Amino acid sequence: MLDSKALQSIPLVPANTADPAPEYPWPKPYNSAMFLSFDVDAESAWTSKDAVHAQRLITMSYGGYEARVGTPKLLELLDQLDLKATFFVTGWSVDAHPAMAESILKAGHEIGHHGYHHLLPDPGDPWIEEELERGFEALKRRLGVKPTGYRAPYGEFTEELRVALVRHGIVYTSSFRDDVRPYRHRLADGKPGTIELPVTASYDDWMHGLSARFSPRSIFPKEHVLSMWKDELDEVRDWGAMVTTVLHPQCSGRPMRLRLLREFLTYAKSCPDVWITTGEKIAENFLRHEAGNR
Repeated sequence: MLDSKALQSIPLVPANTADPAPEYPWPKPYNSAMFLSFDVDAESAWTSKDAVHAQRLITMSYGGYEARVGTPKLLELLDQLDLKATFFVTGWSVDAHPAMAESILKAGHEIGHHGYHHLLPDPGDPWIEEELERGFEALKRRLGVKPTGYRAPYGEFTEELRVALVRHGIVYTSSFRDDVRPYRHRLADGKPGTIELPVTASYDDWMHGLSARFSPRSIFPKEHVLSMWKDELDEVRDWGAMVTTVLHPQCSGRPMRLRLLREFLTYAKSCPDVWITTGEKIAENFLRHEAGNR
């Protein structure tokens, strides 16, 4: 329970002081956008919770599914639908499964930074810089990639992380859940931060489609999730805004969930006003309009 001293320490200002998202137009002929993105955590999704999980082989097998089955199946689906996506990959996953990471790059998809060990960023954590540097190093060494996009492990952020990402040259981030259009972060000192491509919470497949051995949470049936995803997309189309997916190969790469994703993406492709693309392309569109307005 919080004491009165702790409550008094909460600043009386918004946590995010960025200006409202500008209503920059999408490239013609589109009126809305979908940032199609995947988080490739593999076993680091589980070891980040408890390093001892590395010795719990069935627990680790949930993450191991990504390299063995999930990622190849998703790449096959994207190829069939002629879609390009952004894959935020942890450095550990790149080092442990280099062939999987190389296959994503070879298929023409964007690679983004997702930490090294998939550790949750918390205020004051001494390893934030190390996690960033090790992630960059793994992507460069294994894939020859210097990513321009970053998604925070567990979707959490701190001011230290926000500042460090600017210092490392990251162009855009995709973690916050406070808007439906891209916007420019403002750092605590007033300087501009990265471009934010906000996440759409309902498009996180982990929330609907993964139940670990000891989890009390049940898996949602396809009909429920497909209905939510279609409704969200259709309303966003009316708004002229954007949705962002957070899909995981160890979840959406499983048979029932892959069938769901195929049906949803086929529907999205049938909407001629929806630009389905990578984070890099959406950030480029933002930068182009931002520069023009200056």
